[in-house]
Order: sequence, then structure tokens, then C-alpha cells
Amino acid sequence: MEQPVEVTEQPVDAESEVGYEPLEAPWWVVFLEGVIAILVGLFLIYSPAVTTIFLVQILGIFWLAGGILSVLGAFIFSGSRLWKLLGGVLSIIAGILILTYPIYSPLVVLTLFVIFIGVWAIITGAVRLIGGLKGEGWGTGILGILTIILGLLLLTNTLAGALALPWVFGFFLIIGGIGAVIGGLRMRT
Repeated sequence: MEQPVEVTEQPVDAESEVGYEPLEAPWWVVFLEGVIAILVGLFLIYSPAVTTIFLVQILGIFWLAGGILSVLGAFIFSGSRLWKLLGGVLSIIAGILILTYPIYSPLVVLTLFVIFIGVWAIITGAVRLIGGLKGEGWGTGILGILTIILGLLLLTNTLAGALALPWVFGFFLIIGGIGAVIGGLRMRT
């Protein structure tokens, strides 16, 4: 005769499960980020040219410093040296060009960003359109068509998109900043 196998159940501790925990920042950090986002958004709306030039100059400084650190890292640390060196040199060149041409660089950076958004919108729209045709619903298909049209409009008129981008970012920063301020105040209580 076979002996019955005894199965013991072990309790599962909910705290020991592997998972993602939300990033917990102090309430005042979230609140401060919201206030800064609102201020930058207001500057972008009321003085888009000067604010954009200033922000792109800061981007140039970050690219220059990051490029220098990447080149140094390529010589100090092993692994992917060629890519670190290449990325660092490109970052240094971009940083120097931005800092050398402070008036033209914001327009070039924004135009390249608009082109990136346009290509991204076309690809995303095509995926949604295909999903709509495969049965995800006609709403998904229509959203895909509208996204493709947006991408084509951005690619055919990149200058208008680049000129409008500071205002768009300004509005998004204000809305996101208000949300962060409210979230920070809710975290406090």
C-alpha cells in the first residue's frame, strides 16, 4: 500500500512578494516640482522665445558636461568603450554648437524634436489603425487615422510645429504642475 503524501501549505507573506513599490518622495518635493513646473510653463507661455533660448542653453551645458564625462568614462571604465566614446563626442559637439549659436540652436533643436514627434505619431497611428482593422474597435482605428494625420502635418510644416512647441509645453507644464501641487498637498495630509 502506498503511503499518502502529506502536503503542507506555507503561508504567503504579502510583504515578501517581489513587485514594484511606488517611489515615495517627500510631499514638499512633489509640491516644489509642481511650483517649478508652473513657473516654467508660465514663462514659456508669456515669453516663449527667451525662455526657449534659456532652456536650450541649459540643455547644451548638460550635453557638453555629459559628453565630457562619457569620454572620460570610456577611457577609465571597460565595456562599450566605443559607444561611450562616440556618444560622448557627439554630446560634446552638440553642446558646443548649442552654446556657440544661442539664437539658432533653439529653432534647430525644436525642429528636430518636431520631426521626431511627427515620425513617432505616424508609427503609433499606423499601429493603432492596424489594431482597429484587426478587431480592436473602430474608435482605435479612427484614433490611428487622426494620429497619422497629426504626424503628417508636423512633418510637412516643421517650422510651425517648432514655433508652437513652447506654448504646448507651457500648457502641459502648467497642467502637470497644478496636478503635482495638489498631489503634494494631498500627500502632506
